[in-house]
Amino acid sequence: MEKSIETIWKNGFLKNDALIAPQLNDLYNKKSEHLVDKFTRMFKINLIVLIALSFFILVMSYLVKIPYMGIGFFFILNAVVLINKKLLKGLLKIDKSENSFQYLKTFDTWMKEQININEKLSRFIYPLAVLSVIIGFWFGSFGGDVPGERLVNKLTEHFPDMLLLFGIPLYGWLALILIIILLAYFGGRIYKFDLSIVYGRVLKKLDEIIEDMEELRN
Repeated sequence: MEKSIETIWKNGFLKNDALIAPQLNDLYNKKSEHLVDKFTRMFKINLIVLIALSFFILVMSYLVKIPYMGIGFFFILNAVVLINKKLLKGLLKIDKSENSFQYLKTFDTWMKEQININEKLSRFIYPLAVLSVIIGFWFGSFGGDVPGERLVNKLTEHFPDMLLLFGIPLYGWLALILIIILLAYFGGRIYKFDLSIVYGRVLKKLDEIIEDMEELRN
């Protein structure tokens, strides 16, 4: 019995050495490589941007006399870069000699893994970023007056009965704890939102190609 058109299409992209539908096979191979290459370029560029941003914030924080904020952001951003550079190594190891379907499925697995890791990481990154900002404004310049102390002194002048904990108003501690809890809880969702802005089109295209291939396969 002769092979059906559907079977021909299936075999065309599922086997690298298939001679039944070489044009279809070549089309999916090109789409797969183009998609992964595009994401890889974007991923590398974003890491470079984060490094540049960490140095920019560090320098600017010294100029505006809130260096503690800049130092905090510098270490936070570069920690993110180091973690994602390790993840990038896994992406670069994906075997391009595999058939287009398996190649994209391997990439999709890697993608889900790195999203999962960064989503968990975001629950710490966002609270730490807020802490860096608060610490930067509270302590001000190295060796100079502490703006936070001046603020507390003014508050205690107007509210002498204000409760202090380690020299900081109790309400300030409660507000800070609430913000940290909210950012830790919603950090993953914030990351997913950022992800959709930067990589939304690529991820959508990946899902579409894999869905097309699976339909042919079935």
